[in-house]
Amino acid sequence: MKHILLSHGAGGKEMTMLIEQVFLSRYGSQDFSKDDSATVLLGSHRLAFTTDSFVVDPLFFPGGDIGRLAVAGTVNDLLTAAARPLALSASFILEEGLEIDTLKAIATSMQQTAAECGVTIVTGDTKVVPKGSADKIFITTAGLGLVLRDGVSGAAALPGDKIILTGSVGDHGTAVMLAREKLLEGGEAIASDAAPLTDLVLSLIEAGCAIHTMRDPTRGGIAGSLNEIARQSQVSMEVEEALIPVNPAVAAACEALGLDVFKVANEGKMLIIVAPEDAARALELIQGKRYGTQARIIGAVGDKPAGRVKVRTTIGTSRILDPPSGDLLPRIC
Repeated sequence: MKHILLSHGAGGKEMTMLIEQVFLSRYGSQDFSKDDSATVLLGSHRLAFTTDSFVVDPLFFPGGDIGRLAVAGTVNDLLTAAARPLALSASFILEEGLEIDTLKAIATSMQQTAAECGVTIVTGDTKVVPKGSADKIFITTAGLGLVLRDGVSGAAALPGDKIILTGSVGDHGTAVMLAREKLLEGGEAIASDAAPLTDLVLSLIEAGCAIHTMRDPTRGGIAGSLNEIARQSQVSMEVEEALIPVNPAVAAACEALGLDVFKVANEGKMLIIVAPEDAARALELIQGKRYGTQARIIGAVGDKPAGRVKVRTTIGTSRILDPPSGDLLPRIC
């Protein structure tokens, strides 16, 4: 590896290799988190801490914009650690020539999304670069939350656990790509799912559901996230293709464009791995929430072969669900 490629930011095999060979090898430690949020002990409290950057193109797309994406994505990362989101920072790299009205619209969207999930944007930074040195606007966020339950991690899935998916897959990545390529005429049924899942996740924690793992399947889709969890927990997983909800318009678009919908990004969904005795109760709670009406139990965790994810197809056969490779949809989050 001599040069950075777009695929190094796509959430698949190349990104994992980059993180391990460049970053973990230099400043990684036993405390460096492989989850979406790190947790740190501060006195008697355990805090969740996360950071993310957003470079989506176009800035506005059906169902959302880069501002809503930034807040929802950061909040959802905190939630994967079973944490109550408390506060965010937001830093902006602005390209010379960006319209002020565009920036105002993005800032308003961020404030509205933060208010929706009960967090506050408390600090930030702004830099302006010469025209041609960036692409309109890049946003970097950090989030802080209070961990409500210890031990929820990508390394905590156990054989026998059930896998819950909170809604349809592929909506965000497909909507952004079609908007970018101006292919959305007549495709109003396709919109990003960008949304903060605070109410949904906190309701499970408050109800005492035995949650072991949560992961929001953004870059790399559910294929990337399931493979990450399987490797971290050293378990196998099998999901049922027929049980995974997919918007028919999204399925048609992905088929026409040669995309695997299981590897397309989501921004308002959560994979929740829960003890089998609590799966039905957790599913009922999720389905009663605004962003969980399409939730399904899509599969289960096994023991061997460790690190492998399989899909049981609609015709009864099985196939390996590999993590994504390459960069099918650049600049989507």
